[in-house]
Amino acid sequence: MAASEEELRKLMVEIRILEGSVNTIRSRLRVVTAALEDTIVAMRALESIKNEKKGTEMLVPVGAGSLIKVEITDVEKTILGVGAGICIEKSIESSIKDLNERQEELEKLSSSQQQQLGQLLANIENSKNRLAGMIEEEPKT
Repeated sequence: MAASEEELRKLMVEIRILEGSVNTIRSRLRVVTAALEDTIVAMRALESIKNEKKGTEMLVPVGAGSLIKVEITDVEKTILGVGAGICIEKSIESSIKDLNERQEELEKLSSSQQQQLGQLLANIENSKNRLAGMIEEEPKT
């Protein structure tokens, strides 16, 4: 039995919706990846600072590949962003611990999103195969 045009349209709409979902997940994954990279860089910076002495000069990235030379005035405390524009003063060790936990959460989120992406891509492939099969069944006139 040949597929009706309505069934073909519904399947094509389903594929478009799935592709939109793929784009959304990929966008979210880019955000999570950027946050994960930022967290890792912060942890490495704090790890390198915790063993330095007060007055040590360091180069600190300020963005766009630019660095500034700074003198460390406090090797005991750091200011850690905790979200919603709020920062708190914590010990370097505590900040590293918090960043490590944040990294673990971001890695879990990334893994979950990658799994969702894989499922969506498999669904798209199945839908495209069904669509191709329905088109092949169409009677030739």
